[in-house]
Amino acid sequence: MAAERSDRSHRKIFIMKTGEPVPKVRERRGEFADLITSVIGDAWSGGYETFDAREGGPPDLRDAAALVITGSAANVPTREPWMLATEGYLREVVGLGVPTFGICFGHQILAQALGGEVQRNPRGREIGSRAIHRLTDDPIFDGLPQVFTANVTHVDTVVRLPRGATALAKNDLEDHHAIRFTETCYGVQFHPELDADVMRGYIEHRWEVLAGEGFSVETLHAAIEEGDFGRRTLVNFIRHILPRDAR
Repeated sequence: MAAERSDRSHRKIFIMKTGEPVPKVRERRGEFADLITSVIGDAWSGGYETFDAREGGPPDLRDAAALVITGSAANVPTREPWMLATEGYLREVVGLGVPTFGICFGHQILAQALGGEVQRNPRGREIGSRAIHRLTDDPIFDGLPQVFTANVTHVDTVVRLPRGATALAKNDLEDHHAIRFTETCYGVQFHPELDADVMRGYIEHRWEVLAGEGFSVETLHAAIEEGDFGRRTLVNFIRHILPRDAR
């Protein structure tokens, strides 16, 4: 029994890479995995391992402490071969009960993999520091107000939930800002890993595109916040959803 506890205590959080931050953010702040581990901080004292979903041979996660799926500039509705393979893999991982947390693209591909549907958001792009409205209580909202601010950048949306999933948060542009797929599997459409500095980098990278879409980009840029409450959802996932013997 002691040996079993020792093995379990050395399990890792695996980070599934599905894309990279925009170039200037990547140069200055690193990969999504760097941003994610920075947010988690001392909520996790174990190790991490990153693998790229776009490359073959994903790891066996039966003994993983958790899986976190990054965001991406890719679009789930394009149904690229690596996405279809990833969906099959995620169905297995979630079926095993591995605690799983998807961010933006990761949130969307979980929804698609588990029987939901993702499409281009007919309400248009959402980007910047945005108000998110909780729909219910949940451990990932521990310590958060009913309405909180999170940093957001996406053009696609979950239009249909998988069977058994529960919408946890929404706003005027997005009906499914947080989803509980199972007792141990969550997705958030917003970005817990994006602080104010990174969010500004995204807006600066897309300045001309945003202006062309009718955004008041200077106003958007000036209104960026740290999004600390949005960031706390990932920490709460680690503290409340991972089994105690994994921490």
